[in-house]
Amino acid sequence: MKLEDFVSGEVGTVIQPTEQKYKKKLPVSFGPLTEKIVEQLRVLNKAIFPVRYNDKFYSDVLAAGNFAQLAYYSTDILVGAACCRREEMEGGGARLYLMTIGVLAPYRSCGVGTALAEALVETASKAADVNEVYVHVQSSNTKGQDFYTRLGFSVKETIANFYKDIDPPDCHVMVKTFDRSKTA
Repeated sequence: MKLEDFVSGEVGTVIQPTEQKYKKKLPVSFGPLTEKIVEQLRVLNKAIFPVRYNDKFYSDVLAAGNFAQLAYYSTDILVGAACCRREEMEGGGARLYLMTIGVLAPYRSCGVGTALAEALVETASKAADVNEVYVHVQSSNTKGQDFYTRLGFSVKETIANFYKDIDPPDCHVMVKTFDRSKTA
């Protein structure tokens, strides 16, 4: 970065770059996705991800109910989201597919993504019929793999040629399983 990236035309006015890294955790609150705020989620996802998600994606996230998490900074600024889909399992029970987890660039590296993932896992662990949460992570994405490993996920399998337009095209299926054999 150059000095010009931080200083505006007015003398002495300092502008923080959008990729600024916060040094402390930001306080965030969580809220569910509702029909009223789906458009806000669409706008957020357009700002975060290089792909556009179709209407079925948003229908699946809405159907997931309280498992989908929206992160707000200062109670009303939407800064991130964890989008998942509930899937029924053969033999009973369900699992959650964590389709996306994303945070706006200025709010990254300050614990928002971790808080979103932890909230989703905590909510799923309390649902008696949810047996696991899983996510696809590109095989070369070691930071992503480390992130999910810290949250208790482990690699269950690797799928060759999962991705169409990125290299490498392989992904790891990482799973967090809940032990339902314990009685309360």
